[in-house]
Amino acid sequence: MPCELILGGARSGKSRHAESLATAAGMAVSVIVTAEALDEEMAARIARHQADRPAGWRVVEAPRGLARTLAREARADRCVIVDCLTLWLANLLEGAETLPPGVGGEGLPQLLEERAALLELIPALPGRVIFVANEVGLGLVPETALGRLFRDEAGRLNQAVAAACPRVTFVAAGLPLMLKS
Repeated sequence: MPCELILGGARSGKSRHAESLATAAGMAVSVIVTAEALDEEMAARIARHQADRPAGWRVVEAPRGLARTLAREARADRCVIVDCLTLWLANLLEGAETLPPGVGGEGLPQLLEERAALLELIPALPGRVIFVANEVGLGLVPETALGRLFRDEAGRLNQAVAAACPRVTFVAAGLPLMLKS
């Protein structure tokens, strides 16, 4: 099974769904995590995710440089979970608050470079790769320019990854809904 994208809202069950697919694959599993423990609350969230994963799974941190990390981890006999694209994107938006009004992601060279590298890599990835991402465009329009930039770039990234993946699932209330198969 090639690449797959699992979308959902916060606490929708998307990570749990990805983990159940990885377990069912019967392969060695690597989890590429993109979160950084920048405060105590986030450290607690990360610890909860770690405690929920099977002990034998390899965990690799990649808050940036996701394409390079994925190229190293993906193998024909391995399932890789990337959890999550949305936090990775947030890491790449560093400095976005200084962009002039009306300038979007095109004003962030690191974002453009890393997104292009990921999208170029996806079709060539061996084994099974499961991307997890938040669908952030279902709520209110953010109040701030930075919030709107984040929402817009997350939507663009999700669309591009969904186009590159032959399988896309949306998870709501722990229930997977196949969008593309």
